[in-house]
Amino acid sequence: MPSRRFADGEVVMGRWPGSVLYYEVQVTSYDDVSHLYTVKYKDGTELALKESDIRSQSSFKQRKSLSSSSSPSRRSSSRSRSRSRGRPAKGRRRSSSQSREHRDDKKKTIQETNLALLVLGFSDCLFFKPSENNTRSYNGEPETTEKNDKSFVILEQKLKPDPETERVLEHYSLRPRKEERKKEEIYSEKKIVETVKIIEKAPSKTKELEFGGRIGTFILIFFLPATVFYLLLMCKQDDPSLLNFPPPLPALESLWETRVFAVFLGWFSLQALLSLLPVGKVVEGLPLSTGRRLQYRINGFYAFVLTAAALGTLLYFQFELHYLYEHLLQFAVSAAAFAMLLSIYLYLRALRAPEEDLAPGGNSGYLVYDFFTGHELNPRIGSFDLKYFCELRPGLIGWVVLNLAMLMAEMKLHNQSMPSLSMILVNSFQLLYVVDALWNEEAILTTMDITHDGFGFMLAFGDLVWVPFVYSLQAFYLVGHPTAISWPAAAAITLLNGIGYYIFRSANSQKNNFRRNPADPKLAYLKFIPTATGKGLLVTGWWGLVRHPNYLGDIIMALAWSLPCGFNHILPYFYVLYFICLLVHREARDEHHCKEKYGLAWDRYCQRVPYRIIPYVY
Repeated sequence: MPSRRFADGEVVMGRWPGSVLYYEVQVTSYDDVSHLYTVKYKDGTELALKESDIRSQSSFKQRKSLSSSSSPSRRSSSRSRSRSRGRPAKGRRRSSSQSREHRDDKKKTIQETNLALLVLGFSDCLFFKPSENNTRSYNGEPETTEKNDKSFVILEQKLKPDPETERVLEHYSLRPRKEERKKEEIYSEKKIVETVKIIEKAPSKTKELEFGGRIGTFILIFFLPATVFYLLLMCKQDDPSLLNFPPPLPALESLWETRVFAVFLGWFSLQALLSLLPVGKVVEGLPLSTGRRLQYRINGFYAFVLTAAALGTLLYFQFELHYLYEHLLQFAVSAAAFAMLLSIYLYLRALRAPEEDLAPGGNSGYLVYDFFTGHELNPRIGSFDLKYFCELRPGLIGWVVLNLAMLMAEMKLHNQSMPSLSMILVNSFQLLYVVDALWNEEAILTTMDITHDGFGFMLAFGDLVWVPFVYSLQAFYLVGHPTAISWPAAAAITLLNGIGYYIFRSANSQKNNFRRNPADPKLAYLKFIPTATGKGLLVTGWWGLVRHPNYLGDIIMALAWSLPCGFNHILPYFYVLYFICLLVHREARDEHHCKEKYGLAWDRYCQRVPYRIIPYVY
C-alpha cells in the first residue's frame, strides 16, 4: 500500500487539470482507496488531484535558482573565446548546428538593424505634419497656424506599416524580456480557460437513460393517460374501491366533444395572451451551457388575478361553472390530445435545433426516449418560452379553476347553500399552494425542470393533464362522496398543512436566495461547503437537517390535502402515494446529478447531512 507523501494542511503546488500551470494549494484530505488528494485553491475551489500532479514548493525554488545561474553575458563570452589562435585545429572546427546558429544570429542582427532604422524613420515621419508652406511641426504642435489637413491624412495613410512590417514589429519587440514572459503566461492561462469553456460547451450524448430506457418510456406514454382516465372513472363510481376494478368504460364516442376541445384551446390561448402582457419584471435565468442567459417575464401572479376577475364576472352573470364537472372526462381527453400534438411539434422542431440548444437529459439519439423526456431544452417561438409557460400557467391555474368547479357542483348536486367544510379545506390548501408558486414564480428558474430537462411528452402531459386533473382528485372525490369532519379535526389538519407549508417555503427561500446572491449579508449566518463549480452546498438551516427539506414539506402538505376526504377509501390518498414515489425518484435523480456535478464536495456533504428527506428516518 503506497504511503502518502503530503500531509493534511501542507501548502504545496498543485497542477490545474488539463494544463501545465501550478498554483499554490493546501492539502485538506487524502483518500486511501482512490489515492487522491483533496486540495483547496486560494479562491476556495476544491479539487481531487493525483500525487503526480502535486509538487513541493521547494522544488520550484530550486528550479528557479538553477535556471538563473548562467547569465547571457557569460554564455556570450564563452562563445567569443571559442575561436582562439592557441586552440588546435579540431577546436576551430565548427559543427553544422553551430554554423546555422551563427547564420541565424547574423540574420537576426541585420533584421534588428533594419528594424531600428525603420522605427526611427517611421517615428520621425509620424510626428511630421506638412503644411502649405512646408514647415515642420513636432509632437503635434505646428510651428505655423496654416494647415492642410487633407495632405496630412494622405501622408498618414501612406506611412502606415504594411503587414510584413507589422509582423516584424510584433516579432522583434523592444519590450523587456520579463514583460514578454509575463505576457506569455497570461496568454497560456487564457488559452487554458478557453479550452475548458469549449469542453463545457461541447454537447454530449445522453448516456444514462432514466425511466426504464426506451422500453420504459414507451410504456409510460400509454400508461400515464390510462392512469388519469382510471382515476377519474373510479371517482365517478358509487363505491370507488380497488376491488371494483375495472370500472365500467364509457362509449368511445362520448369521450370526445368538439365544443370541449374548443373551450380548452380558448383557455390555453387566454393564458398565453396574459403571459405576453408587458407587466411584471423581466429577469434572467441561470447560464446555459453556452454562457447565454435567457430572459423571462415574471407576471404569473398578475395573470392569476386577471383570470380570477374574469371568472368572477362570469359567475356574476350566472355562468354555470359546474359544466366543467359534468364534462371532466372530455376535458381530460382534449387536454391529452393537445399534449400529444404539442409533443410531436416539439420533437420535430428539435430535430432542426442547434446542438447547444438540446437538453442534456434528452439527447440520447433514441426517438422514443428523446420524444418522452424532451429533445430541446428551451423551445421558444420568438420570446415566448413554451416550457416556462406550460410549467405554471394553463395547468396550475386550471387546477384552481377545476377545484372551484367541484365546489360549485357539490353545492348544486346536494342543494347546499354553503360548501362542506371538507371542500373548503381542500380548496383553501391547494389555492395557497398555487398562489405561492405564482408569487414566487422566479424560483422555478433554478429547478431541474428548467435547467436540465427538455420539453417533451413528460412535461407537456404532466403540466397540461396530470397537474390539473390528478391534483384536483380530492375535490372531485368529495363531490360524489361527501365527508363530514369536526371543527377540531379541521383545526388539526389546518395546523398540519401550515407546518408542511412553512418547511416547504422556508427551505426553498433559503436555497433560491443563496443561489441568486451568496454574498448577501442577510445570508451571512448560512454555512456551506465550497465546490469546484464555484457554488456552495448549504449545511445549515433546513439544508443542514436533511438534503431535500422541500420534499418533506411537500409530503406533509399532500397528506393534509387528503385527510378531509376521510378514510372510507384509499383513492383520495393516491396523490400522497404518487407524491412519495415521485419525490423518491426525484431525490435519486438529484443525488446522481449532484454527485457528478460536485464530486468529493458532495460526498463530504452527505457525510455531514446523512438523512435525505425525513430526519432520523430516511
